[in-house]
Formats: sequence, C-alpha cells, structure tokens
Amino acid sequence: MTGAPAPVLYSFRRCPYAMRARLALNVSGIVCELREVKLSAKPEAMLTASPKGTVPVLVLSDGKVIDESIDIMRWALSHSDPQRWLEGDDPELIEANDGPFKHHLDRYKYPHRHDSDPDHHREQGLSFLKQLDERLLKSGHLSGRTSGMTDAAIVPFVRQFAAVEPDWFESLPLPALKGWLHAYLSSPLFIGIMIRREPWRPGDAPASFP
Repeated sequence: MTGAPAPVLYSFRRCPYAMRARLALNVSGIVCELREVKLSAKPEAMLTASPKGTVPVLVLSDGKVIDESIDIMRWALSHSDPQRWLEGDDPELIEANDGPFKHHLDRYKYPHRHDSDPDHHREQGLSFLKQLDERLLKSGHLSGRTSGMTDAAIVPFVRQFAAVEPDWFESLPLPALKGWLHAYLSSPLFIGIMIRREPWRPGDAPASFP
C-alpha cells in the first residue's frame, strides 16, 4: 500500500537469529526501519510488540508481529525473492540446525551457564558439521548449486561455533565447510548486514535497512 510506513525490525548485530533475518530481508530488497537493541536494556516498544523479549522482531505496517527468525525469512522471501532463495529451502536441515545443533552449540560455548561438559557437546556439534561438509562437497552450497535460504539460515550458527575455539576449528579436516564459511563471511552480503549501529532509543531518526 502506497504511503504505508516501513516495517520495523528490532535486531541485535551479533545474534545469529537476527543475522539470518537481516540476510533474507537484504536479499528481498524490502526496506525496513532497523532498530538495534541493547539486550541489557530492551526497549519497551519491542517488549510490547513481542513480550518474549528475543530478537529479531519484525513489526509490519499493519501492526502484525513476526518474532521468529525463520518466519521473518520466509515472509520476506515470499514477497520478493529475486535470487530464488526459497527454491533452496530445506526445512529438515534447518530444523536439525535449530534443534540438536543449537542445543550442543550453547552447551559448548557456555558450559558454566548450562553446567555442561563442553568437550562432549563440541563433539556432538562436530557430527552435524561433518554432515554439512559432505553436503557441501557435492553441491558447494547447502541450498543446492547456488547459495540460498538454507545457507543463510545456518551460516550464522556455524560462524558462532567456529569462533569458540578458532584454532581448533581451523585444524579440522572439513575443507568444504571451512571454504563455504569463509566465503560467506567475506561476501558483500554478509559484510553489509553486519554494519555496526548504535542502540535505538525512542525519538531517534529512523534508520533504513538495507
């Protein structure tokens, strides 16, 4: 609808869920008002829209709220998908990432928070990475012959896993996975969605994204 306000995206730069939402919104070309969130001081406007208090949160111009990252991705791409990302949407692999792999990633990265054995969870997470490496050896991308929805949904979490012990990760015999990760993180698309912004405060001038 002409003249309708832009959707508002509450985001946190380093959150992997927020990263993948920004990736899809960027590729779709849908312009949003980006509100960077300070997690220790979440804005009331965001909590009113989504009381669960996690990012990302997308508030549409009609007031509808989408507060699950994968739903934001699919919403954006269903409206505009110039690179045909949705053709590479693999819900089963994304669910394996968001469920078991994320479970082990959290307990590997934050063992004191979870009272967990990080070595055990590192090995469990590694088994998933080996599956990704095998897939990448065949096609070069998780979404098929070209990068797409599944790559964008999973790469922020592999990035987080790799950053826990970077030297150990670089020693792994996972050439396809490491090549894919390094290429994605150095791409103009990823660099573009990682620009630093000051936390949003009520009254600030709108900041457009992308």
